[in-house]
Amino acid sequence: MIPVAVRQRPAYDDQLDEPAALTVRVDCPAKTNLTLEVGPTHDEWGGRHELDTIYCAIGVYDTITATAKHPGAGFSLELEGAHLGDLASSSSDMRRNHAVLALFAMAQAAGRDSDVALTITKRIPVGAGLGGGSADAAATILAVNQLWELHWPMERLRTIAATLGADMPFCLSGGFAHGTGFGERIEVIDAGSAAERNLIGQGYAGEVLVGAYQSQLSTPEVYHTFDAVGPGNDDRNHLQAAAISLHPRSGQAIDAAVNAGARHAFVSGSGPSVVAFVPDSTTAQRIIDAWRNGGMVDRIIKASAPAHPIIGVSQ
Repeated sequence: MIPVAVRQRPAYDDQLDEPAALTVRVDCPAKTNLTLEVGPTHDEWGGRHELDTIYCAIGVYDTITATAKHPGAGFSLELEGAHLGDLASSSSDMRRNHAVLALFAMAQAAGRDSDVALTITKRIPVGAGLGGGSADAAATILAVNQLWELHWPMERLRTIAATLGADMPFCLSGGFAHGTGFGERIEVIDAGSAAERNLIGQGYAGEVLVGAYQSQLSTPEVYHTFDAVGPGNDDRNHLQAAAISLHPRSGQAIDAAVNAGARHAFVSGSGPSVVAFVPDSTTAQRIIDAWRNGGMVDRIIKASAPAHPIIGVSQ
C-alpha cells in the first residue's frame, strides 16, 4: 500500500479568513530495468517495440506538489532542482512536459478543468534511462487523484498512464513488476511473494549506486541503434550494447563496478546512466573510488531498492 500522510486540521489564510488551498505532495522514485528484452515493432503501437521487462523502482525521487487553484485560473508549472537538463531550456514547451500532459489527461477523464498549480523538484537525472519524466507523470496522476478526491483505483489510473508512455503505469506503484506490451502492461510482483524473494536472492535489492552523466541519450536514437546492432551477448538489457556504442563511458563504468565487487551493474533502460547493486558499504566505496578516479561518471547517487511513491496531503 502507498503510504499517505494527512494533516487533520486545516490551515487558514489570514487575509481571506478561509481554508488555505489543499496541497498534495508526491515523492515518486526513479525506475530501472533489471531485464529488458526488446522484440519487434508494432504498427498499432505507433512503431514502438514489444518489450518484456522486470521493473525495479530505486530511491532517487522527484517531487510533484499539486495545489488547487481558483476555478478558471488554469494550470501553472514551476521547475526546481540543480540538474534540470533540457527541461530548463528556454525553448522547452511546458505544455509538453510529462507532468502537465498527465494533468490534462486526468482533467479530461474527470470532466474537469486543469486548475492546478504544479511544482516539480527534479532529482532524477534527465534523459538518463531512469524514467524521470515518467515518474513526474505518475506522481501527477497520484496527486490529482488525491487532490480532486476521485478515489480511482490503481487499474483505472494505469489505463490513463498507459496513454502517456511506456514506463508510467509502473511508476504509479513502484516496487518490482513485470512489464509487457510496449511496457504499459503491468503485473505487480507482490511484497513477500516467491517472485520477489527470487529477485532479492539474486541481489536486486538493498544498496544501489547510480552513475549519472551530464550528457543525455535520446531514447529513439538508442532504439534506432539497437535496430542496427542488436543486443549484446548475454546482456539482460537488450539496449545496453546500443547505449554503450553511443556513450562508451557507460561501458567503462559497468566494467569497473563489476571488477570492484558489484552484484550487478548495467545500463539503466536506454541509458546512459549505470546502476550498480552492491552487497555492502565497503564494496560501494570501492566502486565510488573507481568511478571517481577513472572519470567514468559525472555524478554518483546513493539509493536503495525497491522503492515506492509516497503521498502527503496538507492545507
